[in-house]
Amino acid sequence: MATVAGRNRLPRFDFATYFKKNGRYFIAPIAALTVALICWELFSAVSKSLPGPIQVIRDTWDPLIICPFYVGDQAWGLNGLSGGDVGLGWQAIASLIRVIIGYSLAAIAGISVGVLIGASKLLYRAVDPMFQVLRTVPPLAWLPIALAIFRDSGPAGIFIIFVTAIWPIIYNTAVGVQQTPQDYKNVAKVLRLSGKEYFFSILLPSIVPYMLTGLRLGIGLAWLAIVAAEMLRGDTGIGFFIWNSYNSGNLSEVILALFYIGMIGFLLDRLVGAISSFVASDR
Repeated sequence: MATVAGRNRLPRFDFATYFKKNGRYFIAPIAALTVALICWELFSAVSKSLPGPIQVIRDTWDPLIICPFYVGDQAWGLNGLSGGDVGLGWQAIASLIRVIIGYSLAAIAGISVGVLIGASKLLYRAVDPMFQVLRTVPPLAWLPIALAIFRDSGPAGIFIIFVTAIWPIIYNTAVGVQQTPQDYKNVAKVLRLSGKEYFFSILLPSIVPYMLTGLRLGIGLAWLAIVAAEMLRGDTGIGFFIWNSYNSGNLSEVILALFYIGMIGFLLDRLVGAISSFVASDR
C-alpha cells in the first residue's frame, strides 16, 4: 500500500530548480524595465519638462492608482457618468465597450465580405481598387463623416473602430479562401456536397488560420482608433481622459493613462492570440 500511495503522490514542485532553468526569462525583462525607468528619471531630471516615474506615482497615487474605479462628486451628467471626474478603470471600461461593439461588427462584416470576394475572382478584382483606397484613409479622417452621420460621439467612435478594423479581416479572410487547395474543391465535387456542407466542412477549416490573423490585426487597430477618436471628440474613455488631463496641465495623469493603454492593448492582443492558438490546436 505504501508503494501504491507513493506512486499516486503528486510530484513536489522544486522552485529552486525551476528558477535556475527559467530565471533569466524573468530577470531579463525586469532588468530592461529598470534600466528604462532609470533613463526616464535621469532625462526628467535634466529636461525638467517631463515628470519622472517617481513624480508620476506621487502625483497619481491617490486616487488614480489606489482607487481606479472612484466616482467623484462632479461625475454625473444628464446621461449618467459624464467622465469628467471618474477613475481610469471606468474610462477603460467605456473605451472597451466601444471597441467590443465596433470590433464585433467589423468581424462579422469582414469575414462575410472576405468569403464573398475571395470566392469570386471577378468580384475581387472589381472591389479591390476601391477597398485599397478606403483602407489607407487614416482613422481620424473618418471622424467628421461619422459625426455628420450619427451626430453623437459614442456611435461615431464605434463607426471609426468598425471602418478601421474591418480591412485586415476582409483581406486575410479573402486570401484564405483563395488559398484553399484545389484538391479540397475536387473532393467536394466528387462527394457532391451542398453549399452549406462545403462551407462548414471544407472552406471554413481551411480559412481559419488566415481569418484569425486578420482578427488579431484588427483588434490592435481597433484599440488604437478608439483612443485617438476619444481624444478629439468624446465625454468618456481613456482618450478623453488624456486630452482632459493635458488641457489641465497634468502630465502625470497623461503618462499613467498611456500605461493603461499599453497594458490593455497588450492584454487584448494576447487574448485574441490565445483564442487563435486554442482554435488552431483544436483543429
